[in-house]
Amino acid sequence: MTVMKLLKLLALLALLAATFASGYGVRASKRTANATGRRVLYYVDPMHPSYKSDKPGTAPDCGMTLEPVYADGPATSGARPQAAVPAGAIRVPLERQQLIGVKFTTVESGGTSRSIRTVGRVTFDETRVAHVHTRIEGWIEKVFVDFTGDVVKRGEPMLTIYSPEMLASQQELLLAARARDLMKANPLASAAEHGESLFDAARRRLQLWDLSEDQIQQVLGSGQPIRSITVHAPMGGFVTERKAFPNQKVTPDSDLYTITDLSRIWIMADVFESDITAIKLGDSAHVLFPNGGTPSLAARVNYIQPQVDPMTRTLKVRLDANNPGMRMKPDMFVNVEFAIATAAQLTVPAESVLDTGDRQTVFVDLGDGYLEPRQVVVGERYGDRVTITRGLAAGERVVSSGTFLIDSESQLKAAVSSMGAHRHD
Repeated sequence: MTVMKLLKLLALLALLAATFASGYGVRASKRTANATGRRVLYYVDPMHPSYKSDKPGTAPDCGMTLEPVYADGPATSGARPQAAVPAGAIRVPLERQQLIGVKFTTVESGGTSRSIRTVGRVTFDETRVAHVHTRIEGWIEKVFVDFTGDVVKRGEPMLTIYSPEMLASQQELLLAARARDLMKANPLASAAEHGESLFDAARRRLQLWDLSEDQIQQVLGSGQPIRSITVHAPMGGFVTERKAFPNQKVTPDSDLYTITDLSRIWIMADVFESDITAIKLGDSAHVLFPNGGTPSLAARVNYIQPQVDPMTRTLKVRLDANNPGMRMKPDMFVNVEFAIATAAQLTVPAESVLDTGDRQTVFVDLGDGYLEPRQVVVGERYGDRVTITRGLAAGERVVSSGTFLIDSESQLKAAVSSMGAHRHD
């Protein structure tokens, strides 16, 4: 009887223990769930996800409020699973980003352009220069263009020359014309042909001496030779050199005038050898004037000299340009700007790159306030943007303003993390 009572007492104690344990488990389960009813696994430091705690509170190293990690997924407050955060990434809450003025931009892909600016010297177009000569020997009688810088038009008279040789040749033409008319009445056909050939030879001689057809007809019509032959301008332009004076004896070697057409000019620009590979024949350029108030002019590269100046390490690039209103004068200095277009490249604002000399860093936005410091390789700079040759992809978001402050915060958190690592353990 005593044994039976003992067994009943043990069974009752076991039932009471099971009931107590069940009530405690329910209370513990309720304690690990928050107001949303989601079950909390543990709490993490948002700045250093490696630190975990089984109860809420603040991180001992940085004082940040611990955030919960739920059993059914990442926290809605912004915490990310530790495996999804790249090594070295930091988390800066949105409030903190707004406080320090952080702005973001997207990595762009496309063609870029840059400009090469240099100095050029204006010179005349050598294909638009004419020299006035005479093919006969004689003396200048009258000069119509009597000063350097005068403007002449094509065909305008410039001077007259008396040439005994030209006068004799005109008389020969008149005699040949009379002989031809007489031989036409000769019954012998050979005589008529001979008279015609003599006339053609005399006429051809005057043409080779630059006597115009109108002047030849004047001689034949009047029956009198022209005493002084007028020399006309072969082209229009400015008289840049004058060597003709009254009563001066001239020969076919005499250079009487130099006429230069300045409606189009050349510009000789000095380009450094490091930039010459970016310029090719046919490229366009802009001519800028030092005073700034004069509108720029368009020009085009028409020649690149093959040799570099050993003293200045520059190469001469010749440009061809219109000269409206004769704004550009020979030996005048102007600024030349070449627009260079490149192939499609990745670019970011120059402020996005933190350059320490031996490395370049860009902070990439991972979302939820996480920023990843990523090493990149920087290419050329185009205005306020730089090209990225390695380290980024098109469409990624990077910090464009506040980069230095983000870097400072990243280094501070790294230092605090290293100091508190043993404490966390």
